[in-house]
Amino acid sequence: MTATTGRAGRHEWIGLAVLLLPTLVLSMDMGVLFFAVPFISTTLAPSGTQQLWIMDMYSFLLAGLLITMGALGDRIGRRRLLMIGATGFIGASLLAAWSHDANQLIAARALLGAAGATVMPSTLALIRTMFHDPKQRQIALGAWGGILTAGATLGPVAGGLLLDHYWWGSAFLLAVPVMTLVLLTAPALLPEYRATARPSAGRTPDGRFDLLGAALSLAAILPLVYGVKTIAVEGWSTLPAIAVPAGLLFAAAFVWRQRTAANPLLDLSLFRIRTFSGAISVNTVAMFAMMGFALFTSQYLQLVKGMSPLTASLWSLVPSVGVGAAVGISSALAGKVRPAVLMGGGFLIGAAGFAMMTQVGPHSPLALILTAAGVLAAGTVGTMTMTAEMVVSAAPVEQAGAASATSETAVELGSSLGIALLGAAGAAVYHHRLDGALPAGLDGEAARTAQDTLGGAVTVAAQLPGRLGADLLETTRTAFTDGLHVAAGVGGVLALGAALLAYRLLRHLPAAAPAPAPAAESEPVTA
Repeated sequence: MTATTGRAGRHEWIGLAVLLLPTLVLSMDMGVLFFAVPFISTTLAPSGTQQLWIMDMYSFLLAGLLITMGALGDRIGRRRLLMIGATGFIGASLLAAWSHDANQLIAARALLGAAGATVMPSTLALIRTMFHDPKQRQIALGAWGGILTAGATLGPVAGGLLLDHYWWGSAFLLAVPVMTLVLLTAPALLPEYRATARPSAGRTPDGRFDLLGAALSLAAILPLVYGVKTIAVEGWSTLPAIAVPAGLLFAAAFVWRQRTAANPLLDLSLFRIRTFSGAISVNTVAMFAMMGFALFTSQYLQLVKGMSPLTASLWSLVPSVGVGAAVGISSALAGKVRPAVLMGGGFLIGAAGFAMMTQVGPHSPLALILTAAGVLAAGTVGTMTMTAEMVVSAAPVEQAGAASATSETAVELGSSLGIALLGAAGAAVYHHRLDGALPAGLDGEAARTAQDTLGGAVTVAAQLPGRLGADLLETTRTAFTDGLHVAAGVGGVLALGAALLAYRLLRHLPAAAPAPAPAAESEPVTA
């Protein structure tokens, strides 16, 4: 077990390797699924809304439960929570792999999100308590962040390799051996830690877990997103129209609860720190832009360009060249250029990538969408290289753990909202463009399938005689790229707004960023 002071030794570094394993799985999970969407559409025939929920449910549950699970880990022990989450992730992955219909897959994705929410804060909190030397901790946190990026890059490739040889459910089985290894090694290599309870905003903790706050956080996120997505895809109806204001009311109730509870899940006073709130805002918008368009790119390569999953996943690595260059340049300039200027410039580059996306058509050269995706990713990732250190250093030492959990929540929420809202905008345009535009000769069921999703249209076209199938593909692929243009326009406007926001909120920071704050002290617990 590591000591509470001093430098980490070999045992801690091996323990870090164990913690990086579930981190890799969680970051790969969304990318793996991107290339499975066309196969899921063919096999399970989900509606447009169900397809979005299949993509979104994991991330929304993950985002909604991160703060709750972080607080729970403080009570029962971080290692224990990590092992509970790893066990749940194995079971949910098996359930997802052998789902028989869209609703079962959505339920499995929800369980995966809940399990993932137990794992993510546990890994980061254990790293921060295992490594007390600032330089060692910075290296460990850098490895943790690098694994997150690597997982997001490798996820599509791993998914493509699996889907080129096996059925779509195999994409979910990657987690099983990795999480099993975590369960076998964690008791020997990871210490158990429980954080020391501290007063919040002058309130004395009473030892009770804020179950009401946990319920309100979920009650705020899920109905709000459901309402927005359903209205965007299917138009106005009673249930989603009620869900949106209900979600907003629950969000207000959650804020009130955190202000008054003796043991709040989240100390809202953190958001009064301008650097903290600015970095959180930048991270959220950056992930919104990146993840919102990752799904469009993967579907375009497979369903418009007709690539196999493996070929599409390999081509999708091309934009990562720009990302690597952007990270290197941002790091080199961090000590010379003010963060507000660097981040504002990054968002302007991202806006240029969105502008290029509006020129992509069904017959555009492959280089156009790959270049656009590279410019978009380079600009947005470039803004994120500095935010982790800013979040930690801006918060008081005793609130460093809460600050990290809040940052993770913002990242996941931004990713999920990007997929949900930009995906919903694209789906709404696709659906609208095909009203009355489908080729004559389709029966009612085939027309409904084609109008629901592009994946369904490709499946229907493969069963039609030559000219009719070709006309259907041309019409639906054009409608899909029309939706891509609208989503890109929305993203571009948001990127421009984010550039102004970053400059306004962070212009007070000097070019030389402050060093990360020391980790908050925690009490080691004998296992």
